[in-house]
Amino acid sequence: MLSYHTCPLATLGGKDTGGMNVYVRDLTRQLGQMGIHVDVFTRSQDEHVPHVLHDLGYGNRVVHVPAGAEVPLPKPDLIAHIPTFAEGILEFARTKGIHYDLIHSHYWMSGIAAQHLKAAWNVPVVHMFHTLGHMKNRVAGFGEAEGEYRINGEQMVLKLADRIVAATPAELAQLQWLYKADTRKVVVIPPGVDISHFYPIPKDEARAFTEIPLDHQNILFVGRIEPLKGVDLLIQAIGMMTRQGLVNREKLSVTIIGGDPNVSRTEMTHEMARLQDLRNEYGVGDVVAFLGKRSQDTLVYYYSAADVLVMPSHYESFGMVALEAMACGTPVVATEVGGLAYLIKDGQTGFLFPGEDADALCHRLTALITNPIIQARMATQAVSHAQQYRWQEVASQLITVYQSLVP
Repeated sequence: MLSYHTCPLATLGGKDTGGMNVYVRDLTRQLGQMGIHVDVFTRSQDEHVPHVLHDLGYGNRVVHVPAGAEVPLPKPDLIAHIPTFAEGILEFARTKGIHYDLIHSHYWMSGIAAQHLKAAWNVPVVHMFHTLGHMKNRVAGFGEAEGEYRINGEQMVLKLADRIVAATPAELAQLQWLYKADTRKVVVIPPGVDISHFYPIPKDEARAFTEIPLDHQNILFVGRIEPLKGVDLLIQAIGMMTRQGLVNREKLSVTIIGGDPNVSRTEMTHEMARLQDLRNEYGVGDVVAFLGKRSQDTLVYYYSAADVLVMPSHYESFGMVALEAMACGTPVVATEVGGLAYLIKDGQTGFLFPGEDADALCHRLTALITNPIIQARMATQAVSHAQQYRWQEVASQLITVYQSLVP
């Protein structure tokens, strides 16, 4: 398993940590439980972290390979170190005397590393992009545009991979239309959710842990703090709800998990500073709380404590956070984009709304949190829907793909 630019053990909510980290980590654990040995290779970003860790259990390892300075680097700078990364993997395999039957790479840079390994080992490559450069560029007004180097890299990976895993039919269509991909190589398999970890905790117990008053209505956002995630749209909608008297602001709390809000203004990211200014501009400084990063182990409490999770993203290839929240019995209000349009059952497990429409988001949120009957019905249906995505089922589908490629 290759996860070049981000470690599956990293704390969530940082610039390059999110759904992909969870995917690699939880899939590796599930494969181990099902008798498949997996080594996950990632670039070392901290010389003080042991290069080999057994945190994923079942004998599976996370191997931090030195490639360039052992510090976080911007993505464009990482490309030059891919050959060193691949050589480090080859050396690890030689030292351990291990033979790998298959490579499963994640994100396009890992796919480039897979090219070096495939040439050396003559084994098949399964690849998952997680996000696509062309799609990010279509919403580039909400973040940095991706360079041509990424698009060219993705095209290379599409050619070398023996099988591409797309998370949704939407991603399959994007690969076909934007990349002219050979769809015979593409299989649609959604990510999974660990239902042994994400399940409904009684609200009073979850609220006690998160210190959210039991009589408050709680709206939750979990994700990276970047323009693409649309947190500004959420703050604007909350401003509308309070100004128009649609909710009792004294009993409303909005929790935003992600980023680092507690550093000095000079150290704070531009987007975090902008959102904090926006919170004050809309007069909801007493309602919206930025909590910063939280470990995956504590997220179940925040999901269970919330009345609704909001995903106002401008682009999501799937939406792992939405799946985790639904597994905890929390309805989701999300933009009708990418994987979210397939994952959320509108009117059943939550609501979808048109992108960039704060007024629509305002009214969907109000309709949900002010109606306990709708909320309870959606909560029950959300849990049932999430059960379909348990990791054992997802891993079984992937093992079938692996077996089709390995003699």
